[in-house]
Amino acid sequence: MTQRVTIIGAGLAGCEAAHRLARSGVGVDLWEMKPARRSPAHVLDGPCELVCSNSLRSDNPLNAVGLLHEELRRLDSLVLAAADETRVPAGDALAVDRERFSRRVAARLAERPEIRLHAAEVTALPEGPALALVATGPLTGDGLAAGLQALCGGRLFFYDAIAPIVSAESIDMTIAFARSRYDKGSGADYLNLPLDEAQYHAFVDALLAGEKVAPHQFEEPRYFDGCLPIEVMAERGREVLAHGPLKPVGLEDPRTGKRAHAVAQLRREDVAGTAWNLVGFQTRLTWPEQRRIFRTLPGLANAEFLRLGQVHRNTFVDAPRVLAPDLSVRARPHLFLAGQLTGVEGYVESAACGHLAARAILDRLAGRPFRPPPEATALGGLHRHLTGAAHPTGHEHQPSNVIFALFPPLPGWVRGGKEGRKMAHVARAREELGAWIS
Repeated sequence: MTQRVTIIGAGLAGCEAAHRLARSGVGVDLWEMKPARRSPAHVLDGPCELVCSNSLRSDNPLNAVGLLHEELRRLDSLVLAAADETRVPAGDALAVDRERFSRRVAARLAERPEIRLHAAEVTALPEGPALALVATGPLTGDGLAAGLQALCGGRLFFYDAIAPIVSAESIDMTIAFARSRYDKGSGADYLNLPLDEAQYHAFVDALLAGEKVAPHQFEEPRYFDGCLPIEVMAERGREVLAHGPLKPVGLEDPRTGKRAHAVAQLRREDVAGTAWNLVGFQTRLTWPEQRRIFRTLPGLANAEFLRLGQVHRNTFVDAPRVLAPDLSVRARPHLFLAGQLTGVEGYVESAACGHLAARAILDRLAGRPFRPPPEATALGGLHRHLTGAAHPTGHEHQPSNVIFALFPPLPGWVRGGKEGRKMAHVARAREELGAWIS
């Protein structure tokens, strides 16, 4: 604790890093601007607030993010432990009760005497020479953003969109039916709203015609393909939604045994099932239009919206050119970045990036070279993305979730097609992570 590190931002990356450093005996000054000031997307006072969705996505290790879950558990991740303790039913996805999750993280941080929490906004980058980590997320404040812009030679933008939440008691259960796609999980973790062809096309027409929130003149909307607003997807073709978030496959109505033309899914927000998230319905529609258009969905005629969708800015740097392999800023080596600022996308990926940054800081404090994760692991795939090793020459750095495409190619031919390749990736990752941990 004679060595202290400053961490700015108590989100997923910042909290994960703070806890990892504290467990190694390093003192941490963790700065968080809430509750004195909040971004437009935040409502809670606590750390690790999940604003877009309550899902950490698939928990199946044959999915790259599920493998990342497994790896972080093996590394005693704070974020994964808190998620496991506050999870709600969601098929094979790891979804959590948002408020309980935030409270659990806060409690775990409070247990560490090495961590001092400061409730105040930091508006300038730390000068050094003491080590510091900036993990302020996609809504970095203007002061810090300006400092990063000057330091990194520019910044990039795209826009995240948040999906609405409706109250359970306002959903018409004579129309909705409970079922998970292909009966995964308990088999009935989601509520489903079936649309026939006419209802589906009327909904698409309403999305296309609905009034949208326009960006400011100086803003350039650059959407992440994994989080497109639903009306942007609809603009790409009339049947795109029926093959995307409204796809009906694996969701036959148990009351009729038939498959609808399209199905809108709702995922629970809390254990009790009092609030439900419209899956894939992130949107930049105006709030009055959201109420009008989404109430045309079967079963939502009387929907009570507990939260309406909105668009928010996401800031990230050109990591392969701005950051060294240990996630420190090349132009100012005492300063590290983590989380969505670096160009990782997703809750778990942000936590993983914070974990890697903490390990890099520990290596720096110990006076040894940074020991990156094995490339064939999920952690290594994220690191390859941030260093540019996973991409061809000239690739424009864009935010990415963890996917098997970020891993090094498998050697030779693998039996079993797509599933066989996934199993081979998982087996190789498990073996290499074990060696790295030991």
